[in-house]
Formats: sequence, C-alpha cells, structure tokens
Amino acid sequence: MKIIEKKKIWFGASAAFIVAGLIAALLFGFNYGIDFTGGTVMEMNLHKNVSIAEIKEMSKEIDSNITINKLGADKTVVQLKTIKDMDSQKINGFFETFKAKYNLEDTDLLKAEQIGPSVGNEIKNKAMLAVFVSTIFMLIYISFRFELSYGVAAIVSLVHDVLFMLAFYALFRIPLNSTFIAAILTVVGYSINDTIVVFDRIRENIGNYKKSEYATLANDSIKQTLIRTMNTSLTTIVTISALYIFGVDAIKEFTLPLIAGIMVGTYSSIFIASPVWVSFKQKQKFS
Repeated sequence: MKIIEKKKIWFGASAAFIVAGLIAALLFGFNYGIDFTGGTVMEMNLHKNVSIAEIKEMSKEIDSNITINKLGADKTVVQLKTIKDMDSQKINGFFETFKAKYNLEDTDLLKAEQIGPSVGNEIKNKAMLAVFVSTIFMLIYISFRFELSYGVAAIVSLVHDVLFMLAFYALFRIPLNSTFIAAILTVVGYSINDTIVVFDRIRENIGNYKKSEYATLANDSIKQTLIRTMNTSLTTIVTISALYIFGVDAIKEFTLPLIAGIMVGTYSSIFIASPVWVSFKQKQKFS
C-alpha cells in the first residue's frame, strides 16, 4: 500500500473537484434555499394524504422547485416552502387552488408567513462562526493530545471536507439550506474522529520506525486501521441511505449531505490527512 507516495494524485483529484465547484459557484452562485434567501412558508390541512407529485404539479406555476413536507402522524398537513416572496393576495390566490380541489375551509390554511433575507444572513453568519470556532477548538485539542503537526494535518483535512461539500452542492445545484449547516457540522465531527483513529495508530507505531520512514509509518498505520475505518463508514452509510430512500423530503435534505460528507470524510482521513502529516514532518526534518 503506497498511499503516501501517490499523494499528488489524491491532492490533484481533490483540488480539481473543489476548483470546478468553486468556479461553478462563482459563475452560477449557490442554489440557496429559503433559509438563506428568504421567501414564503405555508401550511395547509388537506384532511387526506395527498401525493407529493400531485402537490408539486399544482404548485409549479408558483415555483417549480417548491419544497414540500408532509407533517403530522397521518401526513394530512403539508408544508410548502418557496423562495418566492408572496404577498397576502398571492398566498390567498394560491390557497384557493387547493381549497377548490380538496373542499377546504379558510381555517385549513394553518400558517402563511414571509421569511426575510436578514434571517438567512443571520443563519449563514452563525454557521460560519460555528465552523470556525469548532475548527479552532479541534486544533487546540489535537495539538494538546498529540502535537501541532497532527493538529495542522487534521484541520487541513477538515477544510478539504467543507470545501468539497460546498463544491458538490455547487456543481449539482442542490439547494443549500439550514439542514446543510447541521449536516456539515456533523460531518466535521465524524471526519475528525476517523482521522484521529489513524493518527492514534501512527503515534503508537512511531517508536518502531526511523525518522526517515515517515511515509512507511503512515502507510502501515493506515493499513492497520483500514478495515475498522471502512466498516464504520459503510455501516453508517447503509443506515443513513435507508433513511434517505424511505424518508420524507425534510429527512432527505438532511441525509444527503451526511452521505456525501461521510464518504468525503473517510476519503480525507486516509488520502489527505496522513499525506499532509508526512509532508509536514518531512519539512520539519529538513528545516
């Protein structure tokens, strides 16, 4: 296993994907959801379980990308989220369509409110602050428990994961909303856990290798932890994939970034963190 020796391939592949995503984001922007752009949220009691496809068909004149969630134990309440800024006249007109089709009363429009973009900016700023603060505390913790070189390599890996996820969302035009923020923080924690497992084995093995054998040390340590890493990731991905396949839209919005993030986190703990650590140690040796 020569993972460290092929680090240019891993670094190049990640860089190409991230750069492509960033270019897409610069050219077309992110596909921000209502949590970031502001818009309108409505909830209606339809008194029966209506298919998502049918509701989407009725809503396409307002917004073909409208988000639909079914609420309640019997799934008779639907929540509609659109980035369109709808005034009371438009909301009432939209509700009339449902009212006529399903024989609803005026009281069946349970909720209709507009979300301002200022709320979206607040979520965005707090999300960036949360990622920044968690990254700093992880750097301090890993540097204290291991040493600075491990902490720097782990943070580089985390930054890689966050940028990779943003690129993934930019390239595939997936709506970016508040569930993405929750998922990305979860992925950051999961990824650092995988990375620490590899680093812990490197620390255990380091006394058995010469200073000129950092690459061999890292390769052997990755090999020794590889089965554990893959088994943990696969079992987690299978579980979350089941939630994605059988869950409602709101669950899918949360599980999709988790699936992608866990795959990226597993990749980075093997192909990014350890090669960065070896590069850092080799520079220290020759400085």
